[in-house]
Order: sequence, then C-alpha cells, then structure tokens
Amino acid sequence: MYHILVNAQITLEIMTLQPRCEEVETAEGVAITVTGVAQVKVMTDQDLLAVACEQFMGKSVMEIKAVLLHTLEGHLRSILGTLTVEQIYQDRDKFAQLVREVAAPDVGRMGIEILSFTIKDVYDRLDYLSSLGKTQTAAVQRDADIGVAEAERDAGIREAECKKEMMDVKFLADTKMADSKRELELQKAAFNQEVNTKKAEAHLAYELQAAKEQQKIRLEEIQIQVVQRKKQITIEEAEINRTDKELIATVKRPADAEAYKMQQLAEGHKIKTVLIAQAEAEKIKKVGEAEASSIEAIGKAEAEKMRLKAEAYLQYGEAAKTALVLESLPKMAGKVAAPLAKTNEIVILSGEASRVTGEMNRLLAELPVSVNALTGVDLSKVSTT
Repeated sequence: MYHILVNAQITLEIMTLQPRCEEVETAEGVAITVTGVAQVKVMTDQDLLAVACEQFMGKSVMEIKAVLLHTLEGHLRSILGTLTVEQIYQDRDKFAQLVREVAAPDVGRMGIEILSFTIKDVYDRLDYLSSLGKTQTAAVQRDADIGVAEAERDAGIREAECKKEMMDVKFLADTKMADSKRELELQKAAFNQEVNTKKAEAHLAYELQAAKEQQKIRLEEIQIQVVQRKKQITIEEAEINRTDKELIATVKRPADAEAYKMQQLAEGHKIKTVLIAQAEAEKIKKVGEAEASSIEAIGKAEAEKMRLKAEAYLQYGEAAKTALVLESLPKMAGKVAAPLAKTNEIVILSGEASRVTGEMNRLLAELPVSVNALTGVDLSKVSTT
C-alpha cells in the first residue's frame, strides 16, 4: 500500500482549489463570472485510499488538483445555468452548499472528500449585479424609509401606549405604595400598641411582683418584729414579775401596814368628825329653832302693826293715805336732794331776772302733779282741807 502511495505521489494533506467559471449564462441568460474556494483531501479509509491510488496512479499533485478543479468547475457551471443571478448573489451559502452536494459523489468515487466549498466572488461585465445592487439598494432604502416612518409611527403609538402604561403602572405603583405605606403605618401602630401593651403589662407585672416582694419583706419584718416583741414581752413579764416581787417586798407590805395604820386613824378621825358634826348640828338646830321663834314673834308683831295700820287707814280713809304720803315726802326729798348735796354751784342761764322767777314758780307748780302721778294723792286738795 505504501508502495502504491509513493509511486502515485498522492498526499494526505488538505488541498486548496479555486474553481472559476467565466461568462456562464444563468437561468435568465445573464453572463456572470463566479470564483469559488474548495478544500479537499484524500480519504484515509483503506478502501477509498486504494481507490484514490488507482485513480491517480502516476499523476503528480498538480495533476490531481487539475482533475479535481475541472470536476468542480463542471458541476459549478451546470448549477449556474439552473439559478438566477438574484439567487446566486443573495444566497451564496445556499449556492455553495448545492455545489458541494452535487460534486461530492463524483469526487468521492475518486477517493476525494470535499471538506468545504464557498463562493469567493460573483461579477458580470454588463453591471447587472451593480444595477441589481442599486435597485436592491433603492428598494432597501425605500423599505427603510417606509420602515422608519412606520417605525416612528409605531414608536409614537407605542410611546403613547408606553406613557399610558407607565402612568397606569405609576398610578398602580403609587396606589400600591400608598396602600403599603398605610399598611405599614397600621402595622407600626399595631406593633407600637402591642409593644406599649406589653410594656404596660411588663411594668404592671414588675410593679405587682415588686409589691408582692415588698409585701413578703414586710411580712418578714412583721414576723421579726413579732418575735422581737414576744421576746420583749417575755423579758418585760420577767421584769414585771421581778418588780412585782420587789414591790411586794419593799412597798406593798410596808404600804399595807401604813394603809392599815391610816385606815385606823381615818376611822378614829371619822368617828370624831361625826361626833363633832352631830354636836354642831344639834347646836344649829337649837339656834335655828330660837331664831325661828324670834322671827315668828317679829313677823307676828309686824303683821299686827300692819293690821292696825290697815284698820286705821280703813277708818280714816284718805286722811290716812295723805298722812302716809306726807310721812314719806321728807324721805323722798332726801333721796332727791342727795345728789344736789354734792353740787357746789347751780347756774341758771336766762336773759331776764323775771324769767328765772317764773321758771322756779313753774317747777313748784308742777310738783303736786308729779306727786299725784307717783302716789295718787292730790296735794292741792290736802292744802284746802
């Protein structure tokens, strides 16, 4: 096998071919020139390698390339006659794929594998492709302008829709934000209320527990005070017992003796006082009886005197009354004159001397009236009688 390879001068390296078809008419009769690039190599499979050696026995690499190049150009020319310029120009990859698929079986029977085939260049002498490019460019430009206008229109519509959607979304977002904020505030208020409630409960629980502890401490203090008081009472009772015994020994017994002595003295004093009181009472009784007899005698005498005066008044009538009044006048005059006895001087203010005399006469003239008003005795009648 190696001997065959050496004699055939076949290489296993990749061979690059550039098939070229000039002035080939397409399906529309337009003559164009197409240049392609193909990458081929001898298959390494034993059977296919033997086929390649048989096909290219005694040929050089250049001769092998020329055979392969002619084969590819023939298939390229035949395919160009079935396609339009637009198909070739606009979809080169599809054109190259078609060439590769058509040429692969033929070169494969030679033990050759087509690794890749691409279209390098397409041109024509009549500037058909240039015109096609211009037309295509104009169409593209037109479509582009229409597309731009439609795009701007659609963009405006879309922009308005987007603005509306944005406003709707913003309104919805603001609403949700307001709802969230309100919900947050409500949750914060509820949380604060719960926290304040828990704080108040904790504070109350603390104060309650503190009060309980304080009460326990106070109870303990009271129990301590009770125990201390009990001990103090026990001590005081013992002291009282001791003091009582001491008092009994030092005070009570001497006091009992002194009390008995005082009792006896009091009893003697009492008896003495009673006897003295009885004697004094007897004395008072006797004196009272004597005074009563004397008063009785005086009263009887006064009564007899009054009786006699009454009988005399009755017998003498008005004359007796007048005599009684006259007897009383000196006493009355003395009582009236008593304040005047302490007066050094009396001054009567008057403009005329005769008027002073008239005033004195008026006073004397009013005296009987005053006596009559006081005693009921008319002095003017007494003087005429």
